[in-house]
Amino acid sequence: MSLSDLKGKYVYIDVWATWCGPCNAEIPHLKKLEEEFEGRNIYFVSISCDDSRNAWERFVQVKQLGGIQLHMGGDKSFMEAIRCKGIPRFMLIDQDGKFLNANMPRPSDGKTLEILNALPGL
Repeated sequence: MSLSDLKGKYVYIDVWATWCGPCNAEIPHLKKLEEEFEGRNIYFVSISCDDSRNAWERFVQVKQLGGIQLHMGGDKSFMEAIRCKGIPRFMLIDQDGKFLNANMPRPSDGKTLEILNALPGL
């Protein structure tokens, strides 16, 4: 999957890992956002930087994670490209694939809902 596959919709990206406590704390809030915006012009994409694909797959199944779930497969070039030095990291991309906000607030932050609700054409 590539960003071009998602063109035409907003994309809220979550870079995370199963072993990350703050990442796990955001899961219920992210699920709530996904429910709130279901059927609208936005994709929710979670990209795991876990080393173990098996651990990630089990976690996704057990926690019944929604949205688009991706695994980096050990290739950290994406994290390097976005200068990601810590997780969780949230970003918002517009319908043309351009960054609207490379450092979005976390789903638990009320500002996230405000920002998403203000997006034109959502």
